[in-house]
Amino acid sequence: MESNGSKDSFRTGTYWTAVAHIITTIIGAGVLSLAWSVAQLGWFVGALAIVVFALVTLYSTSLISDCYRFPDPVSGPHRNTSYRDAVRVNLGARRAWLCALVQFAFFYGICVVYTITTATSIRAIRRSNCYHKNGHASACEFPDLIYMILFGVVQLLLCQIPNFHKLWGLSILAATMSFTYSTLGIGLAMAKVIGNGRVKGTLGGIGTSISVTQAQKLWKMLQGLGDIAFAFPYTSLVLEIEDTLKSTPPENITMKKANFLSLSITTAFYMLCGFLGYAAFGGQTPGNLLTGFDEPYWLIDFANACLVLHVVGAYQVFCQPIFACVEEWFSHIWPDNKFINKGIPIRIPLWGSCRVNLLRLCWRTAFVVSTTALAILFPLFNAVLGIVGALNFWPLIVYFPVEMHIAQNKIPRWKLKWNILQIFSFVSFLFTVLMAVGSIEGLVKDKKS
Repeated sequence: MESNGSKDSFRTGTYWTAVAHIITTIIGAGVLSLAWSVAQLGWFVGALAIVVFALVTLYSTSLISDCYRFPDPVSGPHRNTSYRDAVRVNLGARRAWLCALVQFAFFYGICVVYTITTATSIRAIRRSNCYHKNGHASACEFPDLIYMILFGVVQLLLCQIPNFHKLWGLSILAATMSFTYSTLGIGLAMAKVIGNGRVKGTLGGIGTSISVTQAQKLWKMLQGLGDIAFAFPYTSLVLEIEDTLKSTPPENITMKKANFLSLSITTAFYMLCGFLGYAAFGGQTPGNLLTGFDEPYWLIDFANACLVLHVVGAYQVFCQPIFACVEEWFSHIWPDNKFINKGIPIRIPLWGSCRVNLLRLCWRTAFVVSTTALAILFPLFNAVLGIVGALNFWPLIVYFPVEMHIAQNKIPRWKLKWNILQIFSFVSFLFTVLMAVGSIEGLVKDKKS
């Protein structure tokens, strides 16, 4: 938590820079699962789900925006520059630790998802090239294992670069790549709909059949809801974005307006991606939209290459906060331990000398190896996405913002507003449980098959 006067000269952000930051944060690999989610839910429920998750996120971010200054949301003398700071100030240290655990579990899950995403995208590139060269009757199947291992090796190297996630070009690259592959996915889906000469899909989504029972249909619908929840991941970063804004007009007012415009644009974009993807493929909609296309092969290759470049950098954005927290904790507990706090000088051919911290080397290597191993063990894009989305939804999007709002405004127990907020939180909790159960069932079932 910072005092009112510190770092003011660095806070020059405006309404439009906040909008750009939010859209860049929201639109990621999760957008490619929306067509599959709509296919499970159908036109009506799919549209309703996307709108409801957007509205819940909008309300949640509005509550979080008021937690930036403390104790007053407009004129408070202290600033909470991160989500965990706000939880600690409003709810105490114990729940701040709980918040950190949930946040880091969510970030860890995203790293696993990105490892799976990379493998499916590289496989899609190889498959489209194979079909183009040998014809669509050819057996163009490629294993994911080698691509996941290669992605892990790349991340092992990047993890050792100090502050890699803060490189000025990284966010620009991520934003450019995410918009590029998402827009190409929409364009390819639209072209396929035109080529089909009709709109595929039904009002109720993929129906039951001999191979799909009512229970399996329900599990898939819950998994689809989890995938949609994953597509709205930015509540944890609201205060970091708000911390870049100028103090006039008040930061929380500017942030609320930026949240509204950003979520409106993103929701419309999500509708296009989800609906056009389902309209193009119908009951055969792939889990990752970009993997469903084969021609033109060069455009498919380019879109998937953009996706790979995006997740290579995005992996670092989500893993570095975990690294920093764990390493800071070790350093605080054992301040004189050389293994933790000292660097060993080594010489690298053609590079020169550098200092290697053994804790960083061992701990970060173990982290990357574990995410890669989990991705190899469960290479199921939509099921893992649904679990991670469920993990994020109730704790980080609903529970902590609601509890901070109650504490900040001193809302008495059992009053009407307190009751409404608690019902909202409880219903969200039930949905989180259902989404998690549906996704875990899908994970286990698909793994067995």
